[in-house]
Amino acid sequence: QVQLVESGGGSVQTGGSLRLSCAASGRTDIVSTLALTWFRQPPGKEREQVAAIKWTGDYTYLADSVKGRFAISRDSAKNTVYLQMNNLEPEDTAVYYCAAGKSPYGRLFVPYDYWGQGTQVTVSS
Repeated sequence: QVQLVESGGGSVQTGGSLRLSCAASGRTDIVSTLALTWFRQPPGKEREQVAAIKWTGDYTYLADSVKGRFAISRDSAKNTVYLQMNNLEPEDTAVYYCAAGKSPYGRLFVPYDYWGQGTQVTVSS
């Protein structure tokens, strides 16, 4: 089993930046076979997929709502995926979740079997 733990959330002012981290543990030997993604869920709203990346692939997905402001990346040596968030807006306030799923054919969008517990991001005006 793979465990995912998010960190790096907090409170920032509008226009500020945060970098979220998602550290994998447990069966870290299979991390390189996974597609990884970030979801967010604002209070009282639907969950939204904001970014995804194949661990060893070239393709990166960003939702239109965050494109140009956010970036997803990974550090294979640390078994960690990052979400760099710049120019934050109050609308970005949400609980952010890291998730991952097996990607045997290199697909980016797959069933996500592993989920973190989430980290709170709050952006104030």
